Amino acid sequence: MKQKTKSSLSVKQGVKNINSLDKKSVSEFKKAKKKEMPTEFYVDGIRIGDITILSRAITLVESAKKEHQLKAQEIITQCMPLSGNSVRIGITGVPGAGKSTFIETFGMQLIEKGKKIAVLAIDPSSQRSGGSILGDKTRMEKLSAEKNAFIRPSPSAGSLGGVARKTAETIILCEAAGFDTVFIETVGVGQSEIAVSSMTDFFMLLQIAGAGDELQGIKRGITEMADLIVINKADGDNIKSATRAKAEYQNALHLFPSAISGWESKVVTASAVIGNGIPEIAELINDYISFTKKSKYFFKKRYLQAKYRMYETINEELKNRFYNNPNLTDIIQETEKAVLKGEISPYAAAEKLLTLI
Repeated sequence: MKQKTKSSLSVKQGVKNINSLDKKSVSEFKKAKKKEMPTEFYVDGIRIGDITILSRAITLVESAKKEHQLKAQEIITQCMPLSGNSVRIGITGVPGAGKSTFIETFGMQLIEKGKKIAVLAIDPSSQRSGGSILGDKTRMEKLSAEKNAFIRPSPSAGSLGGVARKTAETIILCEAAGFDTVFIETVGVGQSEIAVSSMTDFFMLLQIAGAGDELQGIKRGITEMADLIVINKADGDNIKSATRAKAEYQNALHLFPSAISGWESKVVTASAVIGNGIPEIAELINDYISFTKKSKYFFKKRYLQAKYRMYETINEELKNRFYNNPNLTDIIQETEKAVLKGEISPYAAAEKLLTLI
């Protein structure tokens, strides 16, 4: 116990008083941060809000290496009692809807009110190269310069709905670091948004007026899940068309079944560029949180989210263990060749391989 206290104090002194240390001490502290440190180092650093240590912990969470995953789970387990106190807001929308600009404007207004903002921005991974641009820090220049804001771009890595595989665990670390509002910005390409709903308290859909009929096929499923629809870019010559789009969405919402939460979804217009409508949106989110906490739905939803993530992790681990099983590698390749030659159907081949485990 004494050793842990000493570790905690050393991290705090290193982070808070680094400017008062001599050059040798500063050098030693920076070297320590580059090494693979014990779990207590990460937990203590996250607890006091050290962004560098938080970022390193998130990197461990996102790593595919087994040793990193074991370390990450230790950190998450110790951080869990410190988490759960933020408002988790999911934001999705078609490309070009202005999600990044909206989050920056919204985030800046919340920071002015004394909030601490974490933005987990999910960039689409290339199906060909697996790479991502990860450019949200450049798109949110003002917000990224704020000391009470933390922006973490992560590759979607082909995961459901464009949400990074480890986003839910990253939320826990951000909450433990003291961030009271967490935004999860999704790719918004029409994939299933179930993954977003499984880790957020409030789900917001950004739309723009005159997007075209080509988007109708993806609107209904996402629209039904949205707690709030925002018609963004409602400024200048676009105000009239944005107002018309708002009325159309409001009429469409009446055709959908009532939400399980009991909350009646709203439609508003806003302009992230000039800031119009943002304070009203913040008020609506507060109303939703108060409403669902009073009805206990807020807590029930978080319980169901934890359950959902457990089973999703099981599914993911089963898949990983199947494909990474050295005893199956040759058999899988042989079966694949048989499928390509037409000697066995893909379905029979899959059934054959599954019986081996």
